[in-house]
Amino acid sequence: MIGIQGTTLTKQDKKHLSHPLVAGVIFFARNYQNHHQLKNLVQQIRAIRGDEFILAVDQEGGRVIRFGPPFSQLPALGELGHRYQSNREQGLSMTHLHAWLMAAELLNIGIDLSFTPVLDINNGSDVIGDRSFSQDPHQVIELANMYCGSMHTAGMKTTAKHYPGHGTVKADSHHHITRDERPQHAIENLDLVPFRTLITAGQIDAVMMSHVIYSDVDNHPAGFSPHWIKHLKDTVNFNGIIISDDLAMTGATGVGDLKQRYLACRKAHVDLALVCQADLCAELLSQIDHRDAPGYPGTVKRLLKLKGRSTLNTDRPFWEHQRWQQAKNAFNNLQKL
Repeated sequence: MIGIQGTTLTKQDKKHLSHPLVAGVIFFARNYQNHHQLKNLVQQIRAIRGDEFILAVDQEGGRVIRFGPPFSQLPALGELGHRYQSNREQGLSMTHLHAWLMAAELLNIGIDLSFTPVLDINNGSDVIGDRSFSQDPHQVIELANMYCGSMHTAGMKTTAKHYPGHGTVKADSHHHITRDERPQHAIENLDLVPFRTLITAGQIDAVMMSHVIYSDVDNHPAGFSPHWIKHLKDTVNFNGIIISDDLAMTGATGVGDLKQRYLACRKAHVDLALVCQADLCAELLSQIDHRDAPGYPGTVKRLLKLKGRSTLNTDRPFWEHQRWQQAKNAFNNLQKL
């Protein structure tokens, strides 16, 4: 899954989109000017690759929002946790509306997926912090269960991140090679509890791996680790889509150059590798071809399980729909309480 340069497709973007190993696009703030422009950009991409192609974004809320108004500028998931702690019913209602609004707005414009919810525990990490629902894994479970159910109601698949848990690592793996030196049983008994519970409940469609090295287990970041991916599949019994975090992050650099990182994902049986910067897409795609496709059958067909299905009529923008208006008003009223 690649990033593109700006608000319209460049000649280089179009070349990248036609590469046989490109399965989707991830959008960022650099790709957004306004609703009309984004709709045109989505249509440009669909004209090249059709509907069997995944369009994604990180539209979590709070400091991780890529698209400005008229998309709802929703609060961080941690704000939902704070409300839950002061008033459980209000917290759950806000969580339901937050998830539905986020998903319905994206699906209405033709974007399949937001990489959310964050299932990390808020346990001292600089990069996670209020992106997490709570410090308490049982509160994370209850809120994330509501969030996932509401995403599904809107027609969007869910992506739990960052397996097996980034919330206890203080440093940001975007900028540092990060290590978690706790024994595996400590991770199992805290960070993994929400992942295990929600996967068992059938609420999780995809899992994004972390770029943290869990040094008691092995010397590879989890996203390149056969151990952690085998653990996810065999111990937690997850049979959905496995996604890497951005291969350009500093936390990934210990594995080697960009091609080596991609091949390490392939070897570990990651289904979808993210390369978010357009210039790095050019570097990687010039070095790989169909011979470097995943070595296990059915990957492309599996990825299409992440396609979204809008429950709002896509002939009209989301803000013209009464269901959206009611949900937005209800959310705004709850925020004021």
